[in-house]
Amino acid sequence: MKNLFKKLAAFQQECPIIHKDTQGYGYSYADLPKIFSVINPLLKKHGLGFYQALQPEGLQTTIFCIESGEQIVSITPIPICTLKGMNDYQSFGSGVTYYRRYALSAILGIVTDKDTDAAGQQIDKLEEFKLITESCSNIEELNAAYNKHKVFVEKNPKIKELFTNRKTQF
Repeated sequence: MKNLFKKLAAFQQECPIIHKDTQGYGYSYADLPKIFSVINPLLKKHGLGFYQALQPEGLQTTIFCIESGEQIVSITPIPICTLKGMNDYQSFGSGVTYYRRYALSAILGIVTDKDTDAAGQQIDKLEEFKLITESCSNIEELNAAYNKHKVFVEKNPKIKELFTNRKTQF
């Protein structure tokens, strides 16, 4: 690891603060293309590379020394949540992009200015399941919704109660 750490330290000394110039809803952030445009030439200069891959346990970020093959690997779990105004796939994609930025910044030890980009509004799970149960117009739809989310529902008594109460209405 001697080569990798030496090269990573040299990279960190040369890497500037990456300014957040992409606007979100009431916040700004450094997007992946901005981060890549700053780090890729410096990584190349110092003989380093990286890759990020989705694994069952989360996002795997690997920094490697091109010459020696030494590497540092980090796994970042990506929590499943629903963001307001997005479907589950859009929320997951947003989460992957968000964690790619932060995992890469963390493993490389780089700095982006003022940290305010976690401003997304997460929908309360109880409220989300209340909407799900209320939208079911018959027992079959309710059972299908329950089965789709069974593992989560079984672990959350208040949400399970929503299904039980709605079941009595049919």
